[in-house]
Amino acid sequence: MLSGKMQEALNSQINAELGSAYIYMAMAAYFESMDVPGFANWMEVQSKEVLSHAQLLYRYVYERDGRVELSAIEGPPKEWKSLLDAFGEAYKHEQYISKRIHDLVDLARQEKDAATENFLQWFVKEQVEEEASAKAIIQQLKLVGDFGPGILMLDREMATRVFTPPVVG
Repeated sequence: MLSGKMQEALNSQINAELGSAYIYMAMAAYFESMDVPGFANWMEVQSKEVLSHAQLLYRYVYERDGRVELSAIEGPPKEWKSLLDAFGEAYKHEQYISKRIHDLVDLARQEKDAATENFLQWFVKEQVEEEASAKAIIQQLKLVGDFGPGILMLDREMATRVFTPPVVG
């Protein structure tokens, strides 16, 4: 059974993951409006990925006899200065989510909740990948700058990303 503190923190993380999905869908819409459908695809996949993270947390709370309580999600931005700016914001957001996950691990340790600490290790590893992925795209965007053919090449690459549901356990 989850402690009250742990349940509250996991609920907060579920809402943060849902908020992340909302932000990434807003970025996808922004990229669609810029006629870079590959970048839009990348963000749509990112949105699906973080939704799956929310679902994993949701299921875990119920497996531990807890209760999920959803709260309102703040509206995301609608515009960014550029592709690079949007990915910079995505990278910062992933760093924010990583900190939240680390805080959850710390709380699980304080609550002597080994099961939750173990469960969260998948998220710790996942966040390393999330940050690295966003950072790599930022580096590529910096390399191509405003060079149109380079952006088109990256856009084609971004179009190949597909969602693969996570396997935890």
